[in-house]
Amino acid sequence: MKKHVLALSVLGTVLSFSAHAGKDPLESINRPIFAFNHMLDTAIITPVTKGYKFITPDFAERGIDNFFNNLYTPTVIVNQLLQGKPKEALQSTSRLAFNSTIGIGGLFDVASSGGIPKYNEDFGQTLGHWGVGQGPYIVLPVFGPTTLRDGAGRIADRMTHPITYVQDNDDHHRLFIGSVINARAQVMGMETFVTGEKYEFMRDAYLQRREYLVNDAEVGSEDPFLDEIE
Repeated sequence: MKKHVLALSVLGTVLSFSAHAGKDPLESINRPIFAFNHMLDTAIITPVTKGYKFITPDFAERGIDNFFNNLYTPTVIVNQLLQGKPKEALQSTSRLAFNSTIGIGGLFDVASSGGIPKYNEDFGQTLGHWGVGQGPYIVLPVFGPTTLRDGAGRIADRMTHPITYVQDNDDHHRLFIGSVINARAQVMGMETFVTGEKYEFMRDAYLQRREYLVNDAEVGSEDPFLDEIE
């Protein structure tokens, strides 16, 4: 509980600075961190992920991805309610119920097969929905791109994610590492779409993606990604 109170205090402080900040005033700090993250990804995360994809059958990989998506659903539901979307929250609750039971803990996405839509909501989007500015672009060590608003939102999202409440440290670490590898596996090969200077491309792609989500996919183009990385 103390951790959650501290997180909310930090969240309030951070948001007070976010409304009018520019897009990338921290570029001189972001670039070295971006370079470090790229090195880490090249040296460790990508090789581990390639090994995971090599030994994991496609059906099992889909099941693992479904499992982690299902774990994220409570966060989606909470943020739909905070955004005043009861219909969507009810649909997401139905997804969670069907996939957690009939779908055997979320390994099978029976809800999508039944026509129940899948949504992507987080607290950063909730803040944007209610008019909070995105603030400057920030690259975090290991965790990658975010903004002041979305980074603060991640603190709140941790409170609604089931992994946060896994008491056994070993199980907690396994789930966290598994979620990282799964997320990396879902975008493996997308580097081929990068054009121009990589830092600028990734920054602009991230900011456009977040604008797309905050505006509920109403910015005039189709979502270029199937799932967002958390």
